[in-house]
Order: sequence, then structure tokens, then C-alpha cells
Amino acid sequence: MTKKVIEMLDITKTFPGVVANEDVTINLHEGEILALLGENGAGKSTLMSILFGLYEPDSGTIRVKGKEVDITDPNEATKYGIGMVHQHFKLVQNFTVLENIVLGAETTKGGVLQMKEARKRAMEISDRYNFNIDPDALIEDITVGMQQRVEIIKMLYRDNDILIFDEPTAVLTPQEITELLQIMKKLVAEGKSIIFITHKLNEIKEVADTVTVLRKGRLIGTVPVSSVSVEEMSEMMVGRKVDLNFELGTPKLGDRVLRVRDLTIDHTLAGQKELKGLNFDVRAGEIVCIAGIDGNGQSELVESLSGLIDNYTGTIELNNEDISKKNIRFRNTHGLSHIPEDRHKHGLILDYDLQKNMVLQQYFEPAFQNGGFIKFDEVRNYSEVLIDQYDVRAGKGPDTITRSMSGGNQQKAIVAREIERPHDLLIAVQPTRGLDVGAIEYIHSRLIDDRNNGKGVLLISFELNEVLGISDRILVMYEGQIVAEVTPSTTTEQELGLYMSGAKRMEVKVND
Repeated sequence: MTKKVIEMLDITKTFPGVVANEDVTINLHEGEILALLGENGAGKSTLMSILFGLYEPDSGTIRVKGKEVDITDPNEATKYGIGMVHQHFKLVQNFTVLENIVLGAETTKGGVLQMKEARKRAMEISDRYNFNIDPDALIEDITVGMQQRVEIIKMLYRDNDILIFDEPTAVLTPQEITELLQIMKKLVAEGKSIIFITHKLNEIKEVADTVTVLRKGRLIGTVPVSSVSVEEMSEMMVGRKVDLNFELGTPKLGDRVLRVRDLTIDHTLAGQKELKGLNFDVRAGEIVCIAGIDGNGQSELVESLSGLIDNYTGTIELNNEDISKKNIRFRNTHGLSHIPEDRHKHGLILDYDLQKNMVLQQYFEPAFQNGGFIKFDEVRNYSEVLIDQYDVRAGKGPDTITRSMSGGNQQKAIVAREIERPHDLLIAVQPTRGLDVGAIEYIHSRLIDDRNNGKGVLLISFELNEVLGISDRILVMYEGQIVAEVTPSTTTEQELGLYMSGAKRMEVKVND
């Protein structure tokens, strides 16, 4: 075995009301990809934040290349060659790609930034790994996948050789995931060492050498990836067998809950994609999935349906009522629930506590207010039920500041809120993004229950196993158009891939 480059020995870290890590020991060897696996809230990100200097452990020892160190901040971590791509990127949205890459590691001469040399070096890294970045593009105008590449270049620009990837594939399309895994293999072949936090067991099997499993802050075990199956890793992670195969049965279709006709965006705003005359329906009692490669108009479609944008033409009807010009609250109170794509931007108020976030669309209703005064006891009671029902892990329960929760538990809170409030149509955009297999199993079962209870579900997903696993109908979007309508029983991943890439299309008709 090659030498150890990282040793984290008996690490313990507590926060008010929760033990995040309890006597955890992990080792990373030179040239190794170590997968760190665990449920949402298992303590994976906390452990890596300790290694990167964002937190200090209550007890335990860290050694880097055999030397005991005290990492008190990220600059210290960088000094020891440790870099980290965070689950939620640490980029300045109104800075350019190049400005973000050099931020904190600027070269100056006489107080003047020397960007020419920085540009040359950043582009050399980009070319080496086929990142194809535009150094002058603003972060807010580039895709999530491209933002992640910027984060990776930031690490390599600082000559880091111990790389931490925290849930790097949670926000990527299947094609981007394949590219990232290839990049990770190339980095290791060049002598880097990687700690890879993920919930996706197939990715661990594809690239990792060793897997360390945490459960509720404790070390369950470390084993060679070649010696365990996906099913065994899943059981180590959640403590029970998990089944992601559901029998949907024939849908019991009810009335049409969503009718979209000639939905078009041709006058785009910054960063928007066009929509080209979309026509489709969703009926009560079915799950309709919008499939496609990210960036083909899915975001614009959802933002139009939910009222987040209004620069579209065409008709949107909810329960046979035209809501095309209605505001967001009207849509929310007349039957529309929405699990958004970006949980931080559109799903939560991060500095509110959890109980306030659980009633964001309902606080003004009689159940939660009287004469303009919030009934805080009712809000708390309602929140506690949802927290328990959806296993939302939060150190202080309803009083937990939402920003302090793990990304997966933030997602579960949104899913709980949107499914449990009254609705006829649920728009679910990447509802299992960043969730572990146990949580995915539960969320899928809730979406199916919603469908079986006579609700219409519009699912937007980039995960082909999710698209094929829980859909009644699949609509494929490509360049702002619906290019195919298929059913899971009559299609394959390969055929979907052809439609998603634009290599194949069919004429899709909607009957009025």
C-alpha cells in the first residue's frame, strides 16, 4: 500500500443538540480515491470541513503526509496542499471565471493585479483537462457543470494535490458526471489523492478504490470497493435493505390539472433559453416526466409554470383556470406545489429557522395566523410532524437555522412542505438531488402516493433511472421543444439518449 497522505484519527465534533462526528478515523493514501459514504446528516461534510479548516474538531488528531498539523482555516489547508470543491459552490456570481480562479491567490506587482500570467496558467489547466472554460464569462451566466469546473481549476491553480469533492455529481447531468469521473481518474493517475463524498453507489464502484461508511456520525467501516456490492454498501449506509424498484401499476387518470398550449419564450433575458411552442397536459393520477439534458429549456418551463418569470406567451391552465397572468401566491393557493431546482435560491430562506420555512406558503392562512399574528404554537406543531414524518435531521428541531443543515436535509424539508400542503399539481424538479438511497426510496414512494391519491405530478429529472423508474409518461425536451413522448415500458435508456441529444425526434400531438 502506498503511503498515507491524510490521517484523521478519532475525530469528534459536536454542535448544539447533535454529535456530527464521534471518534471517526479515516485514512487517505497517495494516488487513491477514497469514497466517503453516508446518509444525509451522517457527518461527511462536517468531517471534510474539519480537514479543510472550516471547523475545528473538539478532539482528535490530523496528520498530513505523516506530520501532525493544526488546520485552523482554509488558507492553512491550502498550505498543506488540500483543496475542496464544496457541495454548494463558493463562487462570486458577478465576478468572471478568471477572477474567481485567482481570488485569494492573486499575483500583484506594485499593488497592481497581474492577470496576464494568471490567465495563461488558468487556460493551460483548462486545456489540459478539456474544461473549455471562457475566462471572461460571468459566473452567473454559465451552467452549474461549468461552475464546478471553475471550482476544480481553483484547486489545481493552487497546486493542491489532496482534493476533496463534496457531492460533486449532485447537480450534474449524466454526461457531465461521466466527464467528471474521467477527470478524477486522470487526476489520480497524475499523482493526486481524492476524497469523494457521494450518495451514488454506482459512481463509487466506477472510480473509488476504498469506501469509508459513516452512519449518524459514527464510523461503520472501511472496505475495498472491489470487495462489496452496491447492495452491501447501501445496507452499510442506512442499516437496512433498500429497494428502488417500484411497481406503479396502471394509472387511474382523473381530470386534467395542467394544460399548456403554445408556451413560447422568444424574447429571452440574460442566460435564458428559448421555448418553442410547448404543448402538453398533466392529468390527475399520473406522473409525467420531462426528460432531457440540462439547459434545454427545462428551467424556463418550470419558471413559467410557477410564476417566477413572465416573459412568455401562450396559455397555462391550472384546474381549467387560466393562470398565465396570475402571480406566484395565486398559483400556490390554487393548487400548485413546487419543489424548485435551486433549494437555496427559490426553496428556502436560509437564515430563518426550520419551522418558518415549513409554512412559507401557508403562514397567512387561518390555521397559522389570527388577525395578522402568527400562531407560533401551531407552526411548531405542524413543523414537528413534518420533521418526524420525513426524517429531517436538524440539531435543534424546528428551531434549527436552515443554513446550518446539510444539503440533503434541506431538500427533505422542501419536499415535506410541498407534498404535505394542499395541492392538485406537484412540480418536482430534481426532487432527489443530493439525497442518499434511503431518502430517495422514501421520496419516490411519496411521489407515487401523491399520484395514487389523485394528484398530478410533473417531474423534471436528469437521472435516467428515476425517469424510467417512476414515470407514467415521458416527454423529452431538446432545444426548447418537446421532441418525443414515450412510456417507460416501451423505451430504453439508449433510445431516450437519442431523443435527448437531438439525434432522433417524433411528432408529438396533444388532443384537446
